[in-house]
Amino acid sequence: MTSTLPARLPEAGGVAPVALVSESALRRNAPLALAAGIATGGDDVLAADAWGHGAEWVRSVLEDLGMDAAPLDAAVLFGMPGSHAQPVLSLRGRALGTKPLLRGEGVSYGYTHRAPHDTTVALVTGGYAQGVVRSLGNAATVAIGGRRHRIVGRVAMDVCVVDVEDATVERGAEVVFFGDPAEGHPSLEEWTDATDLGAAEIVALVGVRADRRVSA
Repeated sequence: MTSTLPARLPEAGGVAPVALVSESALRRNAPLALAAGIATGGDDVLAADAWGHGAEWVRSVLEDLGMDAAPLDAAVLFGMPGSHAQPVLSLRGRALGTKPLLRGEGVSYGYTHRAPHDTTVALVTGGYAQGVVRSLGNAATVAIGGRRHRIVGRVAMDVCVVDVEDATVERGAEVVFFGDPAEGHPSLEEWTDATDLGAAEIVALVGVRADRRVSA
């Protein structure tokens, strides 16, 4: 089931997607990160604002668990691709509205995408200013209401366009850019494949630029 955003999410008319960090996932991953860190060593958990997850928050959770950050494996703690741990950070936006797009019509700057057939597109909060890298246009998908839909055209500064086809998408509907694949979300690995960026670079960028919030 797709989780919902905190009640204090900005109104649908806003342009600030949320970088949601899960305390339960961090707590669940911590013992695994300790075992992995002792076995192999790892990168500094608290470096670069705790890989975009918020150094102060991560430190406080670990202190509550009675754990020191130093011996932990950061990739496992934060659930990076390949770690087999639950992702701690997800990026979520909102649908601002939908409109029909007729066959042959283009979207966004330069019309790098033209509709191959009549369809419906949604304008979604989240652009390159919040870490939705431009190269994701025409290359990545988002999850809306449990279905995957492709980002089409060039990603703008604060918004992007998604081809929702025949789906009914209400104004304010939650849009998951990446998160936990076990919940049907696009994975962070899909972003690394599309952008030539590493997973650590992406979460650090998103965590700094989006509106970071904590969920239980």
